[in-house]
Amino acid sequence: MHHESPPFDAPAARRLREALGMAPGHVAYGLRAQYGLQVNPDTVAAWERGLLFPTSRELTALAGVLWCSLADLLITATTLREHRLAQGYAPDDLARRIGMEVSAYLRMEDASRWRGNERQSAALAEALALTPAAFLTATGRDEELADLLRSAVTTRWQAYVRPAAKLLALPRPHLEDVLEQLHSDYQAQMVSTLSWGRTSSTAGDEGRAFLDGIVPRFWELAHG
Repeated sequence: MHHESPPFDAPAARRLREALGMAPGHVAYGLRAQYGLQVNPDTVAAWERGLLFPTSRELTALAGVLWCSLADLLITATTLREHRLAQGYAPDDLARRIGMEVSAYLRMEDASRWRGNERQSAALAEALALTPAAFLTATGRDEELADLLRSAVTTRWQAYVRPAAKLLALPRPHLEDVLEQLHSDYQAQMVSTLSWGRTSSTAGDEGRAFLDGIVPRFWELAHG
């Protein structure tokens, strides 16, 4: 069962209403008078307490009554479903845009696990306006990227370009440059550590520290 309530930020709605000096009844009146929505003050109050959630249509109207943008009333989306709702897509519309059966898309959304191919991944990122980092989080693959990067810098990075491209909505030439740079940085650090006569234990500690911070370093290079 798929509940189509957007990722609503209830405290933000209350703050915005109070900043305008409005009571829930004023908001309800505006929703009825301006948008023809039969919403009563108790419903507005329930929205603000997180007991009920406005539909996409009600949310758009609420933004108009509160003189704010739709984004001001949404929490930061992290899941595929939240990003889809924030962009106003129905499941079948999004599935059609990315070239996928809607049933297949919904299974992935429910499982928070993306299984689309490289072309579908790029289309999904474009449709939902996802940055590469947001795409990875939304598709449940943060740890998978970390494991892949650790292997890429400690062995042959070229072997990991294709699996990385399946995870990330990044141009392949740029991805190759980033993986090569990460590999070079790691190897240079290990050579430098050992050349200073440090123990293998110290070198191992510094190597682990590099690998522990590899995902933030990856995004730094990717955005650089």
